[in-house]
Amino acid sequence: MNKTIIIGTGPAGLTAAIYLARANMEPLVIEGWQPGGQLTTTTEVENFPGFPDGILGSELMSNMRKQAQRFGATFKTGSVKSVDFSKRPYTLEVEGLGQLQAESIIISTGASAKYLGIPGEQENLGRGVSTCATCDGFFFRGKKLIVIGGGDSAMEEAGFLTRFATDVQLVNRREELRASKIMQDRARGNDKISWSLNRTPLEVVGGENGLQGLRVRNNETGEEELLQADGVFVAIGHTPNTGFLGGQVTTDEQGYIIVKPGTSETNIPGVFACGDVQDNIYRQAITAAGSGCMAALDCERYLEAAAHEAVHS
Repeated sequence: MNKTIIIGTGPAGLTAAIYLARANMEPLVIEGWQPGGQLTTTTEVENFPGFPDGILGSELMSNMRKQAQRFGATFKTGSVKSVDFSKRPYTLEVEGLGQLQAESIIISTGASAKYLGIPGEQENLGRGVSTCATCDGFFFRGKKLIVIGGGDSAMEEAGFLTRFATDVQLVNRREELRASKIMQDRARGNDKISWSLNRTPLEVVGGENGLQGLRVRNNETGEEELLQADGVFVAIGHTPNTGFLGGQVTTDEQGYIIVKPGTSETNIPGVFACGDVQDNIYRQAITAAGSGCMAALDCERYLEAAAHEAVHS
């Protein structure tokens, strides 16, 4: 019987593991097939405090993992297929590991950036293609950039990138935008943002010396053109990784787990959530790590209260 199982190994899950392991809770951490989460797709991380020269995303995650192991966390690789939170102890069905049980669960499965699925996109990830302006915008100082998307996040990313880029071109496959009026007005009022609407992205074009740009189809004329750029930011949203929960944990319409304000508590006692799986606003490594610390402390208090109750019942 495990006291705690942590699902996911991004900054949130690993921070929770460090705190619980130090408290002698011997957490079991389930690593998915992409250990380290989204940070492993980012080459250089320059905004995580304590690393003045920056650090590779994969190295930062590897260091956090070693730290958790040093204090007694155990890691197993598998994919959680389903959960049973109807009775305690809670049960997880894990591909490759079978059934696992625990008195408490921390969900830190993150969110996955949505991709276009066009040629050249995945091949150039971290080499000119990004899904996070706040993570990677700094590397494109004085460059020409493209942002793909028509929602609020695309407007926000484009606005942020104008701090660094000489020119940001917003590409959307429809003429109209999904973004709220205030966000659209803000973007249209920014003279560094240009517009390529009614264009369908076809291919991210790379070259020997880096990215060349984005090949698009003009939906009005049917003609193809190459929009030149040094970087392409895909801003078509994120999908929280909550499908495996089978609706047992309360989520919002987008699928993000709803936690009790100021805590990591879900609607199920002893089940906690941290990181991007419950955060659709900040989505940063440092905020994920902070929420992982909260989840560990909340979980520790819950287990202590449960043990106290068992003794006195």
